[in-house]
Amino acid sequence: MSGEYDVDELLDRAGFDADDSVLTRRQAEVLALRERGVAQAAIADRLGTSRANVSSVEASARENVEKARETVAFAEALRAPVRVVVTAGTDLYDVPSRVYDACDEARVKVNHAAPELMKRVSDEAGDAVEGREVQEDLLIGVTTGGEVTVRKSREAGAEA
Repeated sequence: MSGEYDVDELLDRAGFDADDSVLTRRQAEVLALRERGVAQAAIADRLGTSRANVSSVEASARENVEKARETVAFAEALRAPVRVVVTAGTDLYDVPSRVYDACDEARVKVNHAAPELMKRVSDEAGDAVEGREVQEDLLIGVTTGGEVTVRKSREAGAEA
């Protein structure tokens, strides 16, 4: 099955550049094939290595991707012209009006209606929101383009 794919072509088509990526070429190769359903054993045969090594390379690649996402989310939160601190104990239903008020003040339009915004906050906050209650302090950012970022805030009180 792995023979059906030209890895160089897959990486070129996706715009992979080892000099600009947090992934090594080997990590990118493994991810490209795994995302197409190729088994680790087949990738190991193709690359002349063990399945355990392919598993390790894949795990490292996925960890690097997650770290890159976290870095981008952090940078976006810093750049967001609107930052709203939502403290633990806040009712999720109170969040949209707080975000909209802050956006009105900054003259930024949010790209989400209230129900969508609550769902986005709940989904991105993970276990920091339970039911309708915010369990951990959150920092909600809104970019100039109206995109919403949600981050758990270790020191939300300092932002207020």
